[in-house]
Amino acid sequence: MLVWRDITVRYKQTVMGAVWAVVQPVATMLIFTLVFGRLARLPSDGVPYPVFVYAGLLPWLLFSSAVTHASLSLINQAHLLTKVYFPRLFLPAAGVGVSLVDFTLSFGVYCGLLAWYDRLPGAGVLALPPLVALTAATALGVGLLLASLTVQYRDVKHVVPFLMQIWLFLSPVVYPVTLVPEHWRWLLNLNPLTGLIGAHRSALLGLPLDAGALTAAAAVAPAVLALGVWNFRRMERRFADVV
Repeated sequence: MLVWRDITVRYKQTVMGAVWAVVQPVATMLIFTLVFGRLARLPSDGVPYPVFVYAGLLPWLLFSSAVTHASLSLINQAHLLTKVYFPRLFLPAAGVGVSLVDFTLSFGVYCGLLAWYDRLPGAGVLALPPLVALTAATALGVGLLLASLTVQYRDVKHVVPFLMQIWLFLSPVVYPVTLVPEHWRWLLNLNPLTGLIGAHRSALLGLPLDAGALTAAAAVAPAVLALGVWNFRRMERRFADVV
């Protein structure tokens, strides 16, 4: 119900409605293609750059949108915290749910892009649901940590957009991992988005899979989620007093 409410409120009294959910990834793909694909001429592992960068934007936008929504969910809905008791965990989780709906719409557009370039995915696309679940779990864990901190320290809500901008360029969204010198790739693999973005590209485009990076991401996701839930539960009793 919270997810449905957030979706209806977002698109209420808009002319384009849910089309706005695909404007961001398409516009970002076009800008990145122009700047990094045409001007900077970054490599794209042998596939057309728009297809390459959109495959990276899908998990990235799911992650960044979910983290942003989850981190602001408590202070944006403070009236619920002070008037009604319910599991507070539902609020940041609903933010992740909204981002999953946006991901589904964006993926539909990506299918059209793949058809345009005649690069329809193979059997590897069956790995997409667990990859999306891992991405959402990682985002929820980070979102829970930030949401509980945002209630206590309002500075955090100003830090989140800056954090997402830095995290974008620390993740292989606009460039392939092969562009990074091999002796530095272990450092890049500390970022769970590295393995998740690479695995999405492997599933959708048939590119080689970095099993080590994916294993690291699969290990980080439940750990971050567990840490986020633990910290959220620990601070939950004080939310209504300080929100």
